[in-house]
Amino acid sequence: MELARKVLPVIKILYYCLCSALLYFPTHSIAKQKILVIESYHCDFDWDISYKQGIRSVLQDQFELYYFQMDTKRIETSLYQERADRAWAIYNQLDPDLVILGDDNAVQYLSDHFLQVTTPVIYLGLNNNPRHYNIHQSQNISGVLERPLLKRAIPIIDQILPQKLKRVLVLFDDSIVAETIVKEAFSSDVQMEILGIEVNIQQVGDWSDWKQAVLSSADNNYDALFIGLFHTLKDSNGQHVPEEQVIEWSAANTPIPPFGFWDYSIGENKNIGGLVIFGFEQGKLAAEMAKEILLNGVPPSQLRAKTAEKGRYLFSRKALQKYDLTLPENIAKKATYIE
Repeated sequence: MELARKVLPVIKILYYCLCSALLYFPTHSIAKQKILVIESYHCDFDWDISYKQGIRSVLQDQFELYYFQMDTKRIETSLYQERADRAWAIYNQLDPDLVILGDDNAVQYLSDHFLQVTTPVIYLGLNNNPRHYNIHQSQNISGVLERPLLKRAIPIIDQILPQKLKRVLVLFDDSIVAETIVKEAFSSDVQMEILGIEVNIQQVGDWSDWKQAVLSSADNNYDALFIGLFHTLKDSNGQHVPEEQVIEWSAANTPIPPFGFWDYSIGENKNIGGLVIFGFEQGKLAAEMAKEILLNGVPPSQLRAKTAEKGRYLFSRKALQKYDLTLPENIAKKATYIE
């Protein structure tokens, strides 16, 4: 019995995504280095799914990947620190060889901790300036910046719509991340002109206010709607409104054509399309940096912060048909389509 006890392998269960526990472990392999991915959001959020696919495309076969979800799209801000504390406890329990921090909230709430250790850390999806988190001169932290193409994406729609684009509405939720994007991309201006197009930005936290902004967009003389972040809206009872419900309702009820800035917001029952960024590319680039550190011994301090791809055209054919829109040749030949 004693011999059997020693030779029988220890079985660990692989959880693909266990949001209630917020952590899942892969099958253990003693020969492989461990990487802990701390996600700001949740495992069924399309952005997280996309960048984790990018991570796995580079690292899956050579490293053990562990995940923890802070779930900050759906919980109250007052709970963010508690989730960060859980993540830090998991880090200490797991003792990984490298950590990947997904998006600003994970960096904001955990960077001070990681500045005090030597474990290499790679961030991705960072909208704020690294100086804001005091990590710009860190010896063990570097990563991938996320820079939505708002100022480039808006004028492109003028080539797609049959009428001259004069006035557009850009809708964001009122999350910290949205505030950061508006600050970084527009210097916190909520009204501006881009190549002769009047751009108005609204940050909305209440679901009823969001619906009103969408429904009244044509009456307010907007020619197009850009739906940015839409993940932290609350209903009249203070309950989180699922992001799929928000984007699908908005696409079904907007009286003007809706466009987007991120790949996950494009689809038949979502935004029509646009010049967008992809979570997959963020994850892939972060994973390549992690590989440089773990396999080639390159210190994070020698890996300068990088920006992922400059954006690609992504459109839904069915959404284009719904609004009777045809892409000009210069865009159509470069575009990728959902359907």
